[in-house]
Order: sequence, then structure tokens, then C-alpha cells
Amino acid sequence: MLEHIPAWLGASLRSVRAGADKLAITQPNLGDFSYIDLASPAFANGAALPPRFTADGAGLSPPLVWGEVPPDTKSLALIVEDFDAPSPHPFVHAIIWGMASDAHRLGEGDIVADGDGGGEGDVGRNSYLREGWLPPDPPYGHGLHHYAFQLFALSGAHDPGPSPGRNAFLDAIRGHVIAAGLLIGTYTRDEAAPDPAFRPATAPG
Repeated sequence: MLEHIPAWLGASLRSVRAGADKLAITQPNLGDFSYIDLASPAFANGAALPPRFTADGAGLSPPLVWGEVPPDTKSLALIVEDFDAPSPHPFVHAIIWGMASDAHRLGEGDIVADGDGGGEGDVGRNSYLREGWLPPDPPYGHGLHHYAFQLFALSGAHDPGPSPGRNAFLDAIRGHVIAAGLLIGTYTRDEAAPDPAFRPATAPG
């Protein structure tokens, strides 16, 4: 949907960003945690997401792989957030809850609504209040967006309920994180053709 925001409006909101300090992994009282090696065979850490994983392509979720987790891990959880979104909080692109502790990968396109199959664990709600992967669609003119893939190894957790959203996810993992991994992918529409929507005469130059 954000691709329909006119380029002049995206540019005017360029300095409005949620901020990396709002990411799930930076929140207080998560627990004392070690590092998980989280990566993707589709893009390097800090590099651009291939278009097929965005709203400009097939809109599939990217593949993820990760290393060993602590032996006392009971389950794994994943949240993907855009901390450059022009909103008070990062934009949630995916949540998966209750993955098996011995899992070490998610395949391309695996993050789908529970009823469609193909995913692992309980798929939660993104910022559009839908289950599954929300493909990145940053506004034209808004600059580079960073998408934080955050994997948590949990020693236990509160029940977040079915199809958890961001708040339920954070409440459930608080105090139970024993390891975490972070992978950043980027995407921008600034090099693409601008949105041809009507531009009012009062718009900034």
C-alpha cells in the first residue's frame, strides 16, 4: 500500500522514522542473551533484498538459516521489523511463534498464513493485521529502509495467544530470551520510477 504514497509526500516524511531503538531486540528486560548466527542465502547482512521478496516482485518471504542455539532452548520465535517506517513504532512484516528448538532454517516463501501450509510454528499478524509475510513496500522518496530479521531462542514464554501481534509477542518473550540473532536487509524505491500520482501546487519542490 505504501507504494501508492506520492513521491513528494514520501520525501516530506524522509526524516520521520520509527528508529532502531524501537526494535524488539533492543527492548528492556528481555533477558541476558548470547548471539545466534542468523543469515540468508539470498542476501548478505546489510545488503539489498532481491525484488522477488518485496511488493515489486513475487512478494515471497526470504530464506533464513541459523546456527546453534543454547541447549536449554525450548522454542524459537521470529519477528521482522522495518525501523525506517514513517510511524511511531517499527512496521512488522512477519511474526512466527513456537518454532522447534532444533529448527535451523526457513525456506523461501515459508512465512505464510497458517491455513495455507508451508510455514513452521504459529504465524502471527503483521502491521496490516494479517497473518503471513508482508512484502516490503517503502514509499517513493523516503530513502533507504532497513528490515531487521530478529530470531529469539526462548527458555520458556508466556502464551501470546493465537496469531500474536507485536505487543503480544514482546510481552511473551520478555524475561525469557537466552539467545538472539539479527540480520538486516535493505530496500528502497528511490531509484525506481516515481509514483505518477497527482502532485498539488503547494507540494515541496
